[in-house]
Amino acid sequence: MNLYKNSTNGLFELDGEKFALEREIQTLVEHNLHTIFSLQFVASELTIDNFRIDTLAYDEENNSFVIIEYKKGHSYSVVDQGYSYLSVMLNNKAEFILEYNERMDQSLRRDDVDWSASRVIFVSQSFNTYQKNSVNFKNIPFELWEVRRFEGDIISFNQHQSESKQDINLISDPAVDSVIKKVTSEIKIYEEADHIKKLSQDSRVIWEDLANELNSWDDVTQTPTKSYIGFKKNNTLFAAVRMYKTHLTLDISRGEISVDGNSSKSFFTADDPKEMFEERNWTYKNGAKGNNYLVKISKKEQMEYIKFLVKQKYDSL
Repeated sequence: MNLYKNSTNGLFELDGEKFALEREIQTLVEHNLHTIFSLQFVASELTIDNFRIDTLAYDEENNSFVIIEYKKGHSYSVVDQGYSYLSVMLNNKAEFILEYNERMDQSLRRDDVDWSASRVIFVSQSFNTYQKNSVNFKNIPFELWEVRRFEGDIISFNQHQSESKQDINLISDPAVDSVIKKVTSEIKIYEEADHIKKLSQDSRVIWEDLANELNSWDDVTQTPTKSYIGFKKNNTLFAAVRMYKTHLTLDISRGEISVDGNSSKSFFTADDPKEMFEERNWTYKNGAKGNNYLVKISKKEQMEYIKFLVKQKYDSL
């Protein structure tokens, strides 16, 4: 990805500035973990079972742990390393829980974690073609992110997206087969098909209309999880759709209200003249409160108004 600056003489390309050390990238990511990946920082340089984990993070949206590794050079296999790290996590669940509780002063239990949503994020200044091709599967629990620095201290993060429909379990590599089978027996990468199979034909028509509209907006990615299909704008969730046989439900996060009652700066309030939204409240482990809008969608006639409501949240980001 090249960046350009506009001037009276036209566009000129910004010069790239290499990170000299992996540690520079690690510090940048750890200090901005929520902004970049919407994750909670847990620990740095964590050693478990003779493996050193660069960054341990927690995904509060999916209640799962995320391992982040920073790489320089191309002399390594992301598949081998990724599955090795996930294997260590799944074999040492108690240690990960203990680490989280001690560092975050929480009382997370093993059953509170969705281990099936565990994943590894690799961050590097570049990945070669072999590394990118090695993760071109529909159900591989790794993400490749390239980070670049430009003059003026401008930073870009770009994720390599796989378009493949091939199943990782169908490859044959004796060196990694046993580890892959063990990890994939516990980790599940969800797809749209896992959710829409629940829908009646009428509800499926509603879903397709909604999904087509949201996916047509700029910078939107559709992300299936265990319980819903999420829609994110630049890695920030703005809508979550849950499937039932006769209807869909749509959740829109309003934001967080702190323990002392102050709402976050980005707290969202919709213009809802038909009063279709229902408000829901809950409490986070840290004592802060969350607030969501919820709406049930069962008729095609609702769709234009629903799109109007969701677009307000999208535009607020």
